[in-house]
Amino acid sequence: QVQLVESGGGLAQPGGSLRLSCAASGSISSMNVMGWFRQAPGKQRELVALVNSVDGTNYGDSVKGRFTISRDNAKNTVYLQMNSLRPEDTAVYYCTLRDPVDYWGQGTQVTVSS
Repeated sequence: QVQLVESGGGLAQPGGSLRLSCAASGSISSMNVMGWFRQAPGKQRELVALVNSVDGTNYGDSVKGRFTISRDNAKNTVYLQMNSLRPEDTAVYYCTLRDPVDYWGQGTQVTVSS
């Protein structure tokens, strides 16, 4: 059984920064993809960023140049550094692990507001 535990959400001002973390535990292979999706009220879940076991990354268009994803394979942990936050970044952020089936965290709220 795989579990994902997210942390680091909260309230930020426009232009501010937040860092999300997601730690995976359980039966995890050495080759997997970890990352983040988000879902705002009334909208579909969308890709934020993914990173594979060899640090290949993929970003959603709306966060390119502002967000950075990274991972620590020894800790099975993925991080999302979010800079230059905008009100439209407000959403519930979900951690995901593809190994090869998809696992999801419980979600963490990120609110960007002045």
